[in-house]
Parts: sequence; structure tokens; C-alpha cells
Amino acid sequence: MARKQTEKIKSRPGLFGTTVHYDEKGRKLGERRPGLCGDSVHYDAKGKKVGVSRDEFFGDRNHYDARGKRMGKTQDGFFGDKIHRDADGKRVGKSRTSFWGGTDTEIDR
Repeated sequence: MARKQTEKIKSRPGLFGTTVHYDEKGRKLGERRPGLCGDSVHYDAKGKKVGVSRDEFFGDRNHYDARGKRMGKTQDGFFGDKIHRDADGKRVGKSRTSFWGGTDTEIDR
């Protein structure tokens, strides 16, 4: 059986409410900026818009690509973790607040 690989992403607060995402080697992957009405707009490392996230009524956060297609959701887990799921509901990773104030995310590949 093949061993599951995990991609690790570190997210750190930036200026004016942005969050910058980095890979394990410190390379910028993209960023999240505040949008209208509580939305978050996501951009790749080159500044191209790649998606939007919106809160649901019951606290989950839905994720959409740049064309508006639903790509997945984030739900609260136990012990403060956030569980990430794809559009079919399959778990694809988890996040937790790091000791230094950012967020550490593990994406299953």
C-alpha cells in the first residue's frame, strides 16, 4: 500500500487583513484578502484570483473556484482544528492555529 503524502502549508498574517500562504521551503503559494460581506478572496503567488470563500449559516465555510463552482468546505473539528473537505465531502486535510499566531495546514495528497 502506498504511503500517504502530506503537503504542509504555513499561513501568516499580512498587512490590511491579508493572510499569506507559504510552502515548507518558504516559497509564497498565494494569499487571502478580505472581500465584501465577510467573503475571503484567494489569489495565487502571481496575484491571479483563484477563488472565494464564504461562511454558511451553520458555521462551515464553503470554497468556490474563480468561476463560482463549489470546490469544498471547511468545518470545525475537535480541539480547535479545522477539517477541510472536497466537493464530495471527502476529508483532504486539516488546519490548526500555530504557537506563533499563524495557521499550520496539512493537505493529504
